[in-house]
Amino acid sequence: MLKQNRMETTKRTKREMKTVEEMIKLYCHDHHHTKGDELCADCQSLKDYAFARIKNCVFNPDKPTCKNCTVHCYSTRNKEAIREVMRYSGPRMMLRFPGLTIMHLIDGIKDENRISKFLEDKEKKN
Repeated sequence: MLKQNRMETTKRTKREMKTVEEMIKLYCHDHHHTKGDELCADCQSLKDYAFARIKNCVFNPDKPTCKNCTVHCYSTRNKEAIREVMRYSGPRMMLRFPGLTIMHLIDGIKDENRISKFLEDKEKKN
């Protein structure tokens, strides 16, 4: 049953995937000179990895934003790569994708409640 919950893709999870995708695209276009939906092999690999992490998060369906997560599931290499992408793309997202950026900030504010609820539910099951 837990596996089934983790694979559930909620509206919020889809939005987080879209946000990560746009951040990676922005970084890749500006650093690797790709265009449109095209990504270089390294950025495509990072996107695939990030999507897998999001879809299989132990907190799903109430997943917090990765920044506020208590479980850091990225490998060292991918963690550094996504940090670099976010450092570059984060400040530029408000201009290019204001809706996604605002929703991501709101989701971050709600994270404390999500994590607390998850831990309470886990304790009740044990």
